[in-house]
Amino acid sequence: MRTVIYPGSFDPITNGHLDVIRRAAKLFDRMVVAVAISESKHPLFNLRERFDLVARAVEDLPNVETDTFEGLLVEYVDKQAAQAVLRGLRAVSDFEFEFQLALMNRKLNDRFETIFMMPKDTYTFLSSSIVKEIARLGGDVSSFVPAHVRDALAEKFAAAAACV
Repeated sequence: MRTVIYPGSFDPITNGHLDVIRRAAKLFDRMVVAVAISESKHPLFNLRERFDLVARAVEDLPNVETDTFEGLLVEYVDKQAAQAVLRGLRAVSDFEFEFQLALMNRKLNDRFETIFMMPKDTYTFLSSSIVKEIARLGGDVSSFVPAHVRDALAEKFAAAAACV
């Protein structure tokens, strides 16, 4: 069985992420969207919330599952018996960092490949950070994220505003 891991913080998952997931799911027997703990990034959503948002977004894809992980990605890949790691590239600026990461991962564990995939051109500008900023400022993010993510963002920022 060909398994790919798609790691990320997914804070929150966007339509760009989903585009990559849907297209990659056609290429592999099993896909694991691995939500990283990544507390150093100070995520808006906690790990459970991010897991739930991702799981709901991919529930219609039978060969895609959601999981969480902490620590080295190379160890998680071994644990999942995966053959590849999937990374999304939005722009050339992403490539240098992702290339360095892929080379380091290969140095740590050469038993899997890193595959780069670009989202459709309509999503190349999209990032979780931009979506959060638009939502925080009261903008409409409905064309950038699934409806349940839009609602979760609105709820999170309404709760934050109520505390001020």
